[in-house]
Amino acid sequence: MEELGLRERKKRRTRDAIAEAALALFQESGFDNVTVADVAAAAEVSKPTLFAYFPTKEDLVLHPFLDTTSPAEVVRNNSGVPALTALRQSFLDRLANRDPLTGLNDSPSTITFHDLLYSTPTLMARLAFYMIDQEKELVAELRAAVPDAFTARLLAAQVFGTQRILSTHNAQEIRNGRTADTVYPAAVARAEAAYTFLESGLAALGASTTARN
Repeated sequence: MEELGLRERKKRRTRDAIAEAALALFQESGFDNVTVADVAAAAEVSKPTLFAYFPTKEDLVLHPFLDTTSPAEVVRNNSGVPALTALRQSFLDRLANRDPLTGLNDSPSTITFHDLLYSTPTLMARLAFYMIDQEKELVAELRAAVPDAFTARLLAAQVFGTQRILSTHNAQEIRNGRTADTVYPAAVARAEAAYTFLESGLAALGASTTARN
């Protein structure tokens, strides 16, 4: 077990070193002007090793999205708690922890990450691919808690849309020069209001379905 833990830590260090080298090169020269070979050389690994950790060039930037707990996992790990309650608390916890994926992080590496993400169409396209997969997973988790498949798909889409808008707004505030600590109270208020809006919409949809039946 100790050997397994050591191996996993070594793999994590290698993965992090590759990602850090990539981010530095992308920041200096732009995403489109850096090749995978350039990143491999900077990280002192072979191209096959790099691709073992990151299947595509875009994944070098987007790996935080792959490492985070997905909304489906949040719902799954909080059995017995209403799905939107669990998702609301998860987002609030991530804001408090300055999770870069909430946009509420003013570290230089996170600002670089968001600058690259919002200025590179291929990155946004790859991110959309991941989000669609995660949205499908959330639909599957929601099916046990909502009246029908349509409601599950509608709610999942609203959750992802809400989190995307909240995160994008926070990131834009940081890119405009505000600090994460300054933005935090308003970010919490926006998140609370957004999830209250989702909960009231779900309740209204449930009432409408009951009335039709």
